[in-house]
Order: sequence, then structure tokens, then C-alpha cells
Amino acid sequence: MLANASRRRFVALLGGAAALSAAGWSSAKPVLVNKCRVAIPAVLNDSPWLKQIWDGIDPAQLWDCHVHLAGLGDGGSGIEIGPQLASPLHPLHYAQRLFYMNAGCAHDAPGKVDQAYVARLLNLCDAMPAGFKVMLFAFERFHDGRGDAHPEHSAFYVPNAWAAQLARDFPARFEWVASLHPYRADAVDRLEAAISGGARAVKWLPAAMGMDPADARCDAFYRVLARRGTPLIVHCGEEKAVEGSNTQALGNPLRLRRALDAGVRVVVAHCASLGDDVDDDGKVRRSFDLFLKLMAEPRARELLYGDISAISQRNRQPAIIRTLLERSDLHERLLHGSDYPLPGVVPLTSPAALARAGLLPRAAVHDLDILRQHNPLFFDFALKRLLRWQGHSFSPAVFATRRLFAASQA
Repeated sequence: MLANASRRRFVALLGGAAALSAAGWSSAKPVLVNKCRVAIPAVLNDSPWLKQIWDGIDPAQLWDCHVHLAGLGDGGSGIEIGPQLASPLHPLHYAQRLFYMNAGCAHDAPGKVDQAYVARLLNLCDAMPAGFKVMLFAFERFHDGRGDAHPEHSAFYVPNAWAAQLARDFPARFEWVASLHPYRADAVDRLEAAISGGARAVKWLPAAMGMDPADARCDAFYRVLARRGTPLIVHCGEEKAVEGSNTQALGNPLRLRRALDAGVRVVVAHCASLGDDVDDDGKVRRSFDLFLKLMAEPRARELLYGDISAISQRNRQPAIIRTLLERSDLHERLLHGSDYPLPGVVPLTSPAALARAGLLPRAAVHDLDILRQHNPLFFDFALKRLLRWQGHSFSPAVFATRRLFAASQA
């Protein structure tokens, strides 16, 4: 249970979220947007599909390792929104921001968006058994080769301090993940401080932040991560959500070899399940295939992992899900992550389409659709527990994620 002070703050935050719901999201068309409903309906208590999803799962070992913080910086969070997301002059990214904020049940109401987003996330967590947690991502600005920040080239910025504060305020539900650029002159000192402050991992999105994981300038950063047992979560493959350096090649999974050789435990976000990259022979191959290639290299043993966030989205190939389900030899190195708030972006995930591809029981689709309307976080977990292909499913080990992140030495 949350501490009393944290619980009081949560109730206050929920009030803000309810006000935002009344302000206008409830009138949106359900075909495209998240309805932001709250309590899971009693009819799902008898769902045979939802009854089975906790079999073999210890909630205390389940830390959703891929959860984004979002907001407008209107509640003291320090969040900043860059030009590409803030202006209708960038219509695609502007529309994406609106979908993301709806997915998190926050609305463009001055002074309330940051708190409403957190309140909704806490509400979703409260529907999960005690012990379940989410790992909140900070998000660093784009930096150039000299280590200087460029807010004008940054899609958004979520300070480490905000993620750390939320983890302190709500320790029963939140852990936090730092985001630090390795080219900064003070990168090592800031990394040491973040780990001492409870950061369970570090998150990089190279194409948006401007770091090259294969660059020697990362070596001092890697030494600290290896010494303190802190994992590095790196987005690999194509990046659709944000732009920065616009250098997609920085997300090639093979560029992580330098970190592995330094003894860093590395998590490939989304299992590099989107896009193409250049292989060692100069040929272009699926980023996912390069991820599998790297997983098989001796340097990667006991160091390289992949999170399964986003693999069930419509822009991923069903063949990738089939491969991951079949590769039970990799399940000890796969980790559950939701990529929240994206499970709340209704058009992105279709249980019916997954059922048509033979990856979900058709009879489970109705219950999953109802669950998603009330709790996208729970929905994402349930969907991945129910994924099937020719008798293969994800083993419980995929959902025992705490084992990797709890070892970060504070």
C-alpha cells in the first residue's frame, strides 16, 4: 500500500484527472481515442482469459520496464516540449502528442496535465496486485558531438529529478530510470549521482538524443554502468515517435558491442522490432535479425536482453512475434515492458488483427477490448500473456523482470 502522505497526494491528483475527463475527453469518438474509463467492470471478473494470466507469475517480480512520463511542464515537473511536438506546423508529430496525452488521460489544461498523467498511471497500477511496479523513464535532450544540449532539436525533455521524485513519493508502484548523455563533460558524475539516487537503469534513444553507442566517448560511462551493475536500455531499430539527430543508423543493434565488451548489461528496447540496419557485410537486413545475431554472440551471454514492449503494435510484423514465442531459449533474456502510454493509443494495437494472424485466441478478443477501455496497462500485460503460436507462449520468466533491475547498486 502507498504511504499515507503519498496516498493523500494521489487522491488530490485523481481529482485533477477527473476534472480533465469532465472537461472534454469523454466526448471524443471511441473509435480513435482512449475513453479513459476507470474501474474495471465486474463482468471481467468471470473472464476465463483474465483468470489465467497470473498463473505462474509473482507480481512482486513484475516490474514493467518500459513506461514513459509525459506532460507539458505545467505542474513543476520540469518537462519541456520541443517545437516538433508543440506546433501545428509539424502536423504529424503534433497529432502524435495529442494521441499520447489522450492515451495517458491528460488534457491540455494549464496547471493540471503533469499531475493528471501521474494520477491516471497510479490509478492503473492500483488495479494490479501488490508488488507490481512500473519503471518511469526520464528523457534526455539532444546533444551534439561536444556534449552541448540543443533544446531546439529535442522532441521533449523529462528531467531525472521528476522521475526520481515520483519514485520517492510512490515507492509501492514506481521505480525510475535515468536518462543521461554520455558526451557531457559531467556525464560520469551525473551518472554516479543518479545511481546513488535510486535509478534502476539508464535509457538512451540514440537517434533522438545524438549519442553513438559505438563511440569511444562512451567508455567512461560504460565503466560506471558495469561497476555498479546498472543496465542500459537502448532503443534500437527505426524510431517513429520522436526525432533528434535524425540519424537512424545510431540505433543499429550491432553498435552495442562496445558496451557489451565493457561488461555492461544492455536491454534492447522493443527487441529492435521495427526498421532495417546495415549488417557487418554491408547488406541491409531487418534490425530484428541483427538483434538476434547479437544475442547469439559470445560477448552477449548474460549481458544482452530485449524488452518486448511495442512488439504487438500494428506496425510490427506478426512473424517477429512468432519468432519470439518460438525461441524459448531466449525467454530468460526477454523482459516485459508496455511502452505506456502507447497501449492507450487505440489504433496502434488490434487484438482482432492478432487473432486473425493466429497469435491470440479469438474468444479472448472481446474481453481484451473491454479491458483496454478501462486499463491499457493491464491490457498490455494480459495480451502478451495470452499470445500463442502453435503451442508456444511467453514463459513466466519474461515477466520476472525485477531480477535484472533490482541489482543496480545504489
